[in-house]
Amino acid sequence: MPIRSDNILETIRMIEEECLDIRTVTMGISLLDCADTDIDRSCDKIYQKITSAARDLVKTAKDISREYGIPIINERISVTPISLLASVSGGDCVKYAKTLDRAAKAVGVNFIGGYSALVQKGMTEGDRLLIESIPEALACTDIVCSSVNIGSTKAGINMDAVKLMGQAVRKAAELTADDNCSGAAKLVVFCNAVEDNPFMAGAFHGISEPDIVINVGVSGPGVVRNAVREAGKDAPMDEIAEIIKKTAFKVTRMGQLVGKEAARRLNVPFGIVDLSLAPTPAVGDSVAQILEEIGLETCGGPGTTACLAMLNDAVKKGGIMASGNVGGLSGAFIPVSEDAGMIAATEKGVLKIEKLEAMTAVCSVGLDMIIIPGDTTAETISAIIADEAAIGMINSKTTACRLIPAIGRDAGERLVFGGLLGEGPVMPVEKVSPGVMINRGGRIPSPIQSLKN
Repeated sequence: MPIRSDNILETIRMIEEECLDIRTVTMGISLLDCADTDIDRSCDKIYQKITSAARDLVKTAKDISREYGIPIINERISVTPISLLASVSGGDCVKYAKTLDRAAKAVGVNFIGGYSALVQKGMTEGDRLLIESIPEALACTDIVCSSVNIGSTKAGINMDAVKLMGQAVRKAAELTADDNCSGAAKLVVFCNAVEDNPFMAGAFHGISEPDIVINVGVSGPGVVRNAVREAGKDAPMDEIAEIIKKTAFKVTRMGQLVGKEAARRLNVPFGIVDLSLAPTPAVGDSVAQILEEIGLETCGGPGTTACLAMLNDAVKKGGIMASGNVGGLSGAFIPVSEDAGMIAATEKGVLKIEKLEAMTAVCSVGLDMIIIPGDTTAETISAIIADEAAIGMINSKTTACRLIPAIGRDAGERLVFGGLLGEGPVMPVEKVSPGVMINRGGRIPSPIQSLKN
């Protein structure tokens, strides 16, 4: 298909005026061939493989950005869930985290994900060792990200793992209290985690993925917001959906271009382009403001879930039209601290954690970058995780929690991370105890809709 000059000019305008960018070029690297019964030998193999496979990743991304004039914000790495290697080696899992951190810094990427475990149906000894090590691992490293999948539609919810993750989230915040509890900001708890997600902190390289692969994450809330604004206030909702779909198509095409070119230059397969409306604290780069442009006075008020459902669906449809390689978590993210509109709605008292939970039933992922009071108990954190996992399990979709207990702070105060993680108000959480339920352990069985074979 020939590229028309007006399409080129439109893309340039999107980049310069509407915060359109490639949020991340992520290289997935399998570490299965680095397993060893000796953990030190395993770590040596990991360092050598990452630094060899990704040695040109950052340079390639920067070259493409310069040559095509497309901003590429981050270069990242995702690796095989480390608990699989820990199951072979045993020993102190923190050694793996330090190795990942050292290797990622050596090649110059922004983050490395995959300090992870998949325990939706049960835990091996390696899984348990890794989960128990997460707080220390995130406290003693800078750019390592961690995720644990505790449930799925097929397996149900592992409540023993849910209990451990509530404890891990709280301890990760405590160990990094002098750094704005940043450990918890690098930890995600999933239900129905996907294997090709390029976004942090939840990225890991699935066991069904190629040895090495390039996945691209595209973002463009500002572009979508502007397109909706230009439609005016009298356009019917189906017309707004069509406008969003067409805009998502254009954004996805740009992501596929970058992804395929990066894969060609690095001589590795191209995996997927994840079209996710991932906001930043930048002015105009907000999912909440898209919803308000559709017609809400404030995000979080009546009508919010309906608008978000339409937005998420239209984004996915536009992406599918544009590429046969759409994957990851494509849709709309709602991380509170990273979205200026979400922050404003929270400070007005309109957007509450209960409404956010309802919104997660129709958007990508879930309760993302939610800052909660520092005295929130581990049992309460576990219960919030279980609630969110239940939404994912019943609806056969990915959901997740990235909760940050603000140690020493109460509802209404603020926590400032800086950079893409932004800042945000501490949101109130109900203090009634779910302790008996969480301490029962066991497993919530898979729902009837899991029997699809």
